[in-house]
Amino acid sequence: MTELGFRCPQCGTPLGYQGLCWKCQSERTRQEVLAWSSEHIRDVQASVLKGIKKVEEWEDPEYTNFLNLLSYHDALSPEISRKAVLEEVYRPNEIYYKAPADVRDQLISKLLNTNSYSEAADLMSCLAMQGDDVALSTLHELEQHPRPWTSGLYVGPASYAELGGWTFDQTGQRISLNFETCFALVQCENPNDSPIRIGRLREDVCPHCGGRMADIFVMDGRDERLKSFGIDGIFTATCCPNCVGFLKRPAFSRFSLDGSSEAMASELFDGSKSTKCYFTEEDFEAMASNKWGLSSTPVPPFYGAFVDDLNTVGGFANWVQDCEHVKCPDCGRPMKYLAQIQWTTLTDNTEGTLYIEFCPDCQVAAMIHQQT
Repeated sequence: MTELGFRCPQCGTPLGYQGLCWKCQSERTRQEVLAWSSEHIRDVQASVLKGIKKVEEWEDPEYTNFLNLLSYHDALSPEISRKAVLEEVYRPNEIYYKAPADVRDQLISKLLNTNSYSEAADLMSCLAMQGDDVALSTLHELEQHPRPWTSGLYVGPASYAELGGWTFDQTGQRISLNFETCFALVQCENPNDSPIRIGRLREDVCPHCGGRMADIFVMDGRDERLKSFGIDGIFTATCCPNCVGFLKRPAFSRFSLDGSSEAMASELFDGSKSTKCYFTEEDFEAMASNKWGLSSTPVPPFYGAFVDDLNTVGGFANWVQDCEHVKCPDCGRPMKYLAQIQWTTLTDNTEGTLYIEFCPDCQVAAMIHQQT
């Protein structure tokens, strides 16, 4: 028993109720879904297909079944997107991830004939998820020759393309913003043997709060599992875990492929020179002693895109707010998404999610904090 009355029987977290904590319940549910048989997957596909309108309205079980098919089995059949476009279901736009050419052509036709800026926004989001070169050419053409409905939007087609993990420059050249390969971070007996480590403490201190700086994400791209990320060395992203959520801009650091990293100058959101450090030494040590390491095999690209209890590398992020690919402070090009860290997996002292992006050409890392 605890002051709250109970503990999670699996991890020991103090609880005010009897049963599993939300993290352990989420993991149990995930393992049940991962164990689905091929026959059950086909049954769920049929259920989603039949209830595609309910998916749009976030009605269960259809909506959750859709997420489970996409996130844990990468098993959206072409028939699902065909049914969706026929019934003009455009949300969630992930329905159209890598949809077949006939579906893409219907989306383009609807986009080029609409007079509604809201429908255009939905259709561009769907084309971003479809993501082939014809979709790119269409969005680039609309960027160069805007339709009247563009005035009702806050951003242009190039920004909508980012939802699908890509965008384009003024010439229509594709710019990749994420990696299709995805791995989860899992609890390891020997995390120091993992090619990825998170929350490693440094000796230097933050100029704003005086707390410990951290190599918040370290990745040895020479590991065979990580070859597709194209990082031929050790990538390190450095920030102050206390202040990263209080900055006017994302935290930036410069890295070298020998593993070294140096935090770049930053400014607090309110313009002040200093702030309180809310991390105790015990918080820092607890963060640094985490046992997260790289999974042995890859997972589907949307594995961590709809949950807030998973740390993932590659694939798609679970953006708490809007999708955000920051511009490199050196070259001005959009930075590439690399990983996400859920703060609750490292410390009880912080909430939200930290997203890691990088510019491989300028060797700059960005750390973006979002929370509700």
